[in-house]
Amino acid sequence: MTMPGLPAVLSAARIGVDGAGHAIGLCQDFILRGTVVTKRVITTPNAPAAIGPYSQAVAVDGLLFTAGQIALDPVSMVVVPGDVAAQTEQVMKNLAAICEASSASLQDVIKTTVFLQDMSDFQAMNEVYARHFGENRPARSTVAVRGLPRDVRVEIEAIVRLKTS
Repeated sequence: MTMPGLPAVLSAARIGVDGAGHAIGLCQDFILRGTVVTKRVITTPNAPAAIGPYSQAVAVDGLLFTAGQIALDPVSMVVVPGDVAAQTEQVMKNLAAICEASSASLQDVIKTTVFLQDMSDFQAMNEVYARHFGENRPARSTVAVRGLPRDVRVEIEAIVRLKTS
């Protein structure tokens, strides 16, 4: 894969398992302006599998970018029953699982974007969100949207600071 003015990919995809048994796949090293940039696609069975042409998360340059997580149970791939609080609880579990697959935690989250089907759900979502993040208060944007996948009430995506080794 090459782009005009940019060097080609240095190494092919590699798929493996980390020390905790989490699947980590598709690691690509790129040279951009003389700097090696590593891109890793993060995959874990402890969060819902992607239901489209995207990845659960991608790690680049010490940051993890998660896909938006909805209230899918990772085993059954069915939306958990209940109100926005119950759905937010599952979303936070899914985000935590993706962080853990990257050797991070919710305490490493630096930015989130919350999508709500109805802004009247803000308070109930916020109570669950605050409990999971505790004293870690990531920057956050919250927007109301016309609809979300599988007609869920909430979707959250995150940017996470990864630990350097």
